[in-house]
Amino acid sequence: MTDLRKLLAIPHDRLDAINAVLLDPDSRVMNDFLAVVAKYGTPEEINRKHRESRKLENLMEKVSKTAPQHLKDLEWLIEQRDQGVFIPVADYRRKVLGPKADKMKFKDESAVTLEVSALQYFPWIRRMAERAIQDGTLVPGRFIAVRKMKESEADGDLPAIVAALDIIGASFVETLDTKGTDGSNPHLGGPATITGYFGGIGQPNEHALMWLDEFLYYYTNYGVQHVLNFNAGTILLGFLLYRLGVDMEFKISVFFGSDNPYHALWIMTAAKLFSREDGTSPLIGFNWSNSINNETMELTAQFRKALGFEDVVRFEHHIVETWKSIVIQPYDRRAELVEIADHVANISAKHEGGDPEVEQTRAHPSDILDYFREKKEVIEAGDWDNLQLNFMDKVDACNHTARALTERGLSFVAAKNLHR
Repeated sequence: MTDLRKLLAIPHDRLDAINAVLLDPDSRVMNDFLAVVAKYGTPEEINRKHRESRKLENLMEKVSKTAPQHLKDLEWLIEQRDQGVFIPVADYRRKVLGPKADKMKFKDESAVTLEVSALQYFPWIRRMAERAIQDGTLVPGRFIAVRKMKESEADGDLPAIVAALDIIGASFVETLDTKGTDGSNPHLGGPATITGYFGGIGQPNEHALMWLDEFLYYYTNYGVQHVLNFNAGTILLGFLLYRLGVDMEFKISVFFGSDNPYHALWIMTAAKLFSREDGTSPLIGFNWSNSINNETMELTAQFRKALGFEDVVRFEHHIVETWKSIVIQPYDRRAELVEIADHVANISAKHEGGDPEVEQTRAHPSDILDYFREKKEVIEAGDWDNLQLNFMDKVDACNHTARALTERGLSFVAAKNLHR
């Protein structure tokens, strides 16, 4: 077995061959990549524009121009945060466990990030915060958005959401419009062509560079740093961009279909190849397929640590899903999460739906297809309140996960500026 293992070693000349492609001045694919980056300046200039656009005062200025009505909610959020009205972590633990919580040692080294998807509209943030204040519950520490970026930019929700999540101390992932549902593959339509979607909807032909261009636009103009990634080509572009010095981050989407440890090893090997000298990578979230089990995460955690990525690459795992259009229901992985969270670090518990027992009682249960609807159509159809209720159900489910973790002496990551 030892002799066989030696055959897997990669000779140094293989790396020389890869570098020759990357550094070839006549390489069309590399020249096209660099040309898109050059539109926005040098890496240093791009990062400077990003930092400026991410400053709270600059985000607030953008909000004042497109959605001034949002300013009062942002100011209210700052006031509530500064007054310390949200439940502290220690008090939350006492609320769940009683006095014994003061004597317990919680496993902070493997704290689970509380995550909700999808945060589509800015007004939902205040509703969520008010509920947390009223009930002594938690605001999650991580959110995903899947709304159309141009629509969110136009109505002012985009800068307002970025500002709000910085205020509360939560991480945030955006989904760019160049994601396969933009007509990138002209041969695909509805169910009659469904087999064509298997591995072929993403960013064909020139759309990979369009994705890169779109990211750099939002990175430099709105401070959006962390985006969804679900195509092997755009994953490579993210690695290359980070290697150049642009401080972008991305998470791999569940739609990428990472469903076994060898798939993860392939991606993390590439991440290591293009990592910076400090060991960091733009790959900070790895969203597993819904089909994976705990053993897959345990096996992957072993080489994730060996590659130096335990603190860099977060495992993102769906605990509950939208009731419609994505998985067979009921789908609930909370018990599995509690089993693995005490020995696998850096996991994010993603809540894409409410708890199944709640979802099935709703007149309009959560539906993954709602993510792709236009705001105008949602309002005209009378579904605005329904979608907000779906979102609040997800936040409730996230709190149920926090309670389950706490009952087992495990830790969580909520909005860090609110729950101290």
